[in-house]
Amino acid sequence: MSRPLVLLLAGLCALAIWGAFQLDAPVRAAVVASQGKGWKKSTDSRFHAAVRKFGDWPPLMGACLVGLLVARLMKSRRWMRLVAAAMIASTLAGMIANTSRLTTGRTRPKESPGIEQGFYGPWHDGKLLIGQAAYNSFPSGHTATAFGLAAVLVFACPLLGIPALAGAGLVSWSSIAMGAHHPSDIVVSIVLSLVVGWFVWRWMKGPGGDWIEKGLGKNVEQQPL
Repeated sequence: MSRPLVLLLAGLCALAIWGAFQLDAPVRAAVVASQGKGWKKSTDSRFHAAVRKFGDWPPLMGACLVGLLVARLMKSRRWMRLVAAAMIASTLAGMIANTSRLTTGRTRPKESPGIEQGFYGPWHDGKLLIGQAAYNSFPSGHTATAFGLAAVLVFACPLLGIPALAGAGLVSWSSIAMGAHHPSDIVVSIVLSLVVGWFVWRWMKGPGGDWIEKGLGKNVEQQPL
């Protein structure tokens, strides 16, 4: 990838993140206004809760393990590497996001008006905020996990990547609808996941994939990647 293209993409990412921060307050106000008082007991709320549950790391890895087993039985070199890369990218992106959000101390949208919105860091007013869910909003772990998986599919197989992005987008929107995350939490995690997914897929096309093939068995089709 050429340097001008990298600079252009970095600029676009920075612009997207800046724009997302500007949308945090108006988006939250619009979401609250549309939901009403009884929303938490509604079918819509249960739907978004289910999306976040099944779009989290354990269910995604379970589905990927099934895919990896199928690829192994089919002796498909490309699909073994692709599924393994998706699992690794999802895990790495999720780990980075979840580790980072323990220290940012950003309040979740749903904590208003009880807690003033802001970034409080790991320690505030004599209280350790690490591990306090109300202060672990930035960035979004669910989004990073879902988009880390989708990113590999986008780079490796766009026909699968498009629906995967749609699914990851639904997970992200559910996080906003549930008041768990701000738009800026989401956008930062998407940028993180795309970067991680790109590097993981490049690595998996080379030495990483060789290691996976040795671990799962060498008797695979040698079709081009």
